[in-house]
Amino acid sequence: MVSWQEQKSKKLPQNPLSLLVNRQRAWVEVDLDALGHNVCTLKSWLNSETKLMAVVKADAYGHGALTVAQTVLAHGADSLAIATLAEGVELRNSQITAPILILGAINAVEDIQAVAAWDLEATICNSEQAVVFNRTLARLGKFLTVHLKLDTGMSRLGTDWQSAVAFVSLVKSLPHLKIASVYSHFSTADEDDRTIMDLQHQRFQTAIAKLKTAGFTPPLVHLANSAATLSDRSTHYDMVRVGLALYGLYPAAHLTQVLKLKPVLQVKAKITQVKIIPTGEGVSYGRKFITQKATKIAVVGIGYADGVPRNLSNRLQAIVTGQFASQIGSITMDQLMLRVDHLPQVQPGDIVTLIGQQNQLKITADDWANKLETISWEILCGFKHRLPRIFV
Repeated sequence: MVSWQEQKSKKLPQNPLSLLVNRQRAWVEVDLDALGHNVCTLKSWLNSETKLMAVVKADAYGHGALTVAQTVLAHGADSLAIATLAEGVELRNSQITAPILILGAINAVEDIQAVAAWDLEATICNSEQAVVFNRTLARLGKFLTVHLKLDTGMSRLGTDWQSAVAFVSLVKSLPHLKIASVYSHFSTADEDDRTIMDLQHQRFQTAIAKLKTAGFTPPLVHLANSAATLSDRSTHYDMVRVGLALYGLYPAAHLTQVLKLKPVLQVKAKITQVKIIPTGEGVSYGRKFITQKATKIAVVGIGYADGVPRNLSNRLQAIVTGQFASQIGSITMDQLMLRVDHLPQVQPGDIVTLIGQQNQLKITADDWANKLETISWEILCGFKHRLPRIFV
């Protein structure tokens, strides 16, 4: 295994936007060193025969799909996974040549044609879909690599695991489909209670065993997401599909000690004005915050249109010049306000960290998620394209 220290020379050139920080009101900062570290750390956790499929759907969880894809492939990822046809086309159009699996369902004939034209790999969820794929490909005179999805308890895409033999036998009979793998997806791998996870795993094992008894050994078998990859090596099989952990976040608190991952993303913005608000004045729409004394505030150039949830109003913390500052009033579309009475030197142009670290202070996507009673995946995917991604 090549160490991360030996891999550092492979770091890709910085995005030109990194030269334009001084012109930005707000941005997402993506640490490619941390991303490379995470790939190498995850690879070292796997058996040498187990492949790593990097999940870069949803613009790589808000990190920037193209640069993330280039970086993870340069540091050992074997293939990529995305959710939609458009995401796959974007990567292929940017000269990404690695295998790319579309995790979502493709049904329309014109979409099947595009999957073949762009040399993408498709998920086949049921027999009817497989027949349509084969018929379309036959007309084109093309063949396509496909991955067969079994539903072991997620109750989303896939054929019921108990029908695996009939499903796979049908797909095997279709000459224009080349089976690359059989896979499934956990619904509760991030939970402490393993009852359902173990049940799904048992169902998957049973289905694979029945396929082998029927004379078919899948070229690849994969089941583990980030949580299962970290929590149970028996689920690794031939390949793992890792998303959240690539980006340095843990799917659950009880998994934080398994591997030393580094957060990849920070969200930053600049102060645009500093002013004193008199006693008794309201701050922002709806006057949800009324000053009890003359209050020094800093206006920051980022808002809910950029991905800072309005429901964090009056609950958000940010880091300014190495100290925490509380957000006050309603978060607006493009701006928010911080209370900065305790920061005498604060001025326009100072950088505010909303997610990330300054000195020893840290704010995480999990902090936001916990306040909002949601998950860190949703927080990461919420940062809009209006925020440039700056790769460092």
